Amino acid sequence: MKCSQTAYGCEDVEPHGFVSLMDLYENNFIRIRKLIPALQANIPPHHQHNSTILSYAVSRVDGCLDLHCHLLEQTKYTTTFVLTYYFAEPDRQPPVYIAEPQLHCRVYHDACLVEVLTGHLFHGRLKYDHLPASAIKIKWQLNRLLYKWLGYCLYSGHLIKQFENQPSVADISSTVSSM
Repeated sequence: MKCSQTAYGCEDVEPHGFVSLMDLYENNFIRIRKLIPALQANIPPHHQHNSTILSYAVSRVDGCLDLHCHLLEQTKYTTTFVLTYYFAEPDRQPPVYIAEPQLHCRVYHDACLVEVLTGHLFHGRLKYDHLPASAIKIKWQLNRLLYKWLGYCLYSGHLIKQFENQPSVADISSTVSSM
């Protein structure tokens, strides 16, 4: 596997095909279940087909950036969420917070897979939205980034046990200012 040392370290990863991409999705699922066990606990009952959940969670570990997770939608078979850090832009008044990296992910509970749907990187200058199924190289890069990031978060001791109501700007700013 070829991997460059610039940026996130995943932009030059050579994809090995659809089967290896599905293997990566499965490994991301295993790591997500360890990092965010609350996802499994929040699955709606079988009679409820679709549920839009505006929930939020943050994992705080001393010496590390706070890890933010926003639940966007949860159904019987899937959960869609955003995983990110927040950085305060220096010298900006009022403060501006940048989500970096910002990965929109979908968990497929029945298939035991996690897929990165979209990714915003480099302070939003690099956006991968609405990826076609044929964009296997970009999907590979984004999912490889998620895999590495989840490994780092687990190694650092991050854990998301429960979700709460959507945060206010004040909640995010107090989190960022405590860094």
